Amino acid sequence: MGLGQGHTQGLAVEEYGGERKLLGEILIEMGVADEAAIEEALAQQREKGGPLGQILVEMSVISEDDLLSALATQHDMPPVDLRNVQITPEVLQMVSVSMAQMYQIIPIDFDGGELRVAMADPRNVNALDDLRFILNCSVSGAVASPQQIRDAIDHYYGNQTESMKDLLDEMSPDELSQFEGPNKDNDVKNIENMVNAAPVVKFLNLVLLTAIKDQASDIHFEPFENEFRIRYRIDGTLLEITPPPRQLAMALVSRIKVMANMDIAERRIPQDNRIELNVGGSPIDLRVSTLPTVFGESTVMRVLDRSVVALDLERLGMREEELEFFKGAVEQPNGIVLVTGPTGSGKTTTLYSVLNEANTPDIKIITTEDPVEYDLDGIVQVPIREDIGVTYAACLRSILRQDPDKILVGEIRDLETAEIAIEASLTGHLVFSTLHTNDAPSTITRMLDMGIEPFLAAATLHSVVAQRLVRMICKKCKTEYTPNEEQLMEINMRPEDVEGRPFYYGGKCEHCNKTGFRGRNAIFEIMKVDAKMRELIMGRKSTEVLRAEAQASGMRTLRESGVLKVLDGLTTIEEVVRETLAFD
Repeated sequence: MGLGQGHTQGLAVEEYGGERKLLGEILIEMGVADEAAIEEALAQQREKGGPLGQILVEMSVISEDDLLSALATQHDMPPVDLRNVQITPEVLQMVSVSMAQMYQIIPIDFDGGELRVAMADPRNVNALDDLRFILNCSVSGAVASPQQIRDAIDHYYGNQTESMKDLLDEMSPDELSQFEGPNKDNDVKNIENMVNAAPVVKFLNLVLLTAIKDQASDIHFEPFENEFRIRYRIDGTLLEITPPPRQLAMALVSRIKVMANMDIAERRIPQDNRIELNVGGSPIDLRVSTLPTVFGESTVMRVLDRSVVALDLERLGMREEELEFFKGAVEQPNGIVLVTGPTGSGKTTTLYSVLNEANTPDIKIITTEDPVEYDLDGIVQVPIREDIGVTYAACLRSILRQDPDKILVGEIRDLETAEIAIEASLTGHLVFSTLHTNDAPSTITRMLDMGIEPFLAAATLHSVVAQRLVRMICKKCKTEYTPNEEQLMEINMRPEDVEGRPFYYGGKCEHCNKTGFRGRNAIFEIMKVDAKMRELIMGRKSTEVLRAEAQASGMRTLRESGVLKVLDGLTTIEEVVRETLAFD
């Protein structure tokens, strides 16, 4: 992870770019691949993306060793077999465990004032640049297989950890003094120097690494008059970490902006962009947003880690009948399926999982999203760019000319988008989308309020699904207890209803950051639009009437779904009450 890292993920391009020899050319010269295999791999790469070398390995055209030798040749670095290397403790001490994990490197030797490191990705020259700044010595690279790097980190660093407090305690007054002074805020040259300073690089690396390890969804950097606060959002809740000295605020935010290819000189207007990293072998996408405040720029990074998001219907926490419903919905030839809920309730993950279920070679799926959160193989994804006129409505019109079978519209925000979605449904397409409403029945009222004709809503809607995310009790500190009558009343139950049934809470251990919870699960409220419901929609009946009919037809409310999770021993009464509304 280094300056300008935002450019380093065009791996496929970089393998052929610049003055370096083409990777395919090197492999042909080595005699391990022929032109036909390279062309086939290039075709796969154009369709799905990803590094050419890895595609050839997955095709079983070349081995990992062949790829290693070719990359070493291409980047003019020696290959190294870490199984035959003995690394001294003195050399290991030069690179901290967090740096090794973040950059996926291992120091090999230190000779003549030069540190040699083995790296999994020789394209990441920014890692070498960062190490030169941090260690103030020459650094050269060698190429080792990703698996050998991971094994070496585990072997040599073991269970070592590096805490924010340890890192801050190491910072000397002299190091911190370079970030003080009245002119720092206005001197761009000074800022450029500060973003490369060892304390800044090391601290930000540790912040990002810890966030990814703890599966944080967002990282907040918030400047105030006398402090600089950093908070992680984990399982929907904000947790504050050990704050760095206030004088590091400008340098840390500026480093983030450089990594995200933002303008570090512009601090008067909001900016946003993305950073792409590879941490521990997993691709991580960071969406960065800055907002000018009275005391500096507030910065939020949304962490999109594909390795911790299970885009699989089976793993969303659905009950058997809910799973059956979603699988049936995917098979519909046309209609509209709406998923509703507030921001951060898991709507996108549910819809992506539904599309993954439908993603077969005989089905054409196109999505339009703001922004595209995860790349899905085999699905055409279109990002919304309202600043240049690429709105949901404009996109949707173009998508209909692309002969799709199923369409995902990120969000229905206005009447125009809703009308085109309805038109798409009426012309034989299955449309998935989201709306911001509190529950499933109120979605109908919202659509009619937008100006949609009742007969169109009734004719096209297949179903409406409301959802929330509830935190799961930490398995490491799960503790049994007996709820009192007042707690049971919250979920409309009496002690005799739950006699002999165990309830649990989290005891707050290190594993769950002393919260008592680890991970989240979705709860659903599924309203099917049947003949009786269509009749009520046509008659513009109230939300209460629609809700009563849906419940009479078997709809389980969000609160009821949450209670089932409590009775399964997965979450707590308080968590369900906090996330759901009771309709008595």
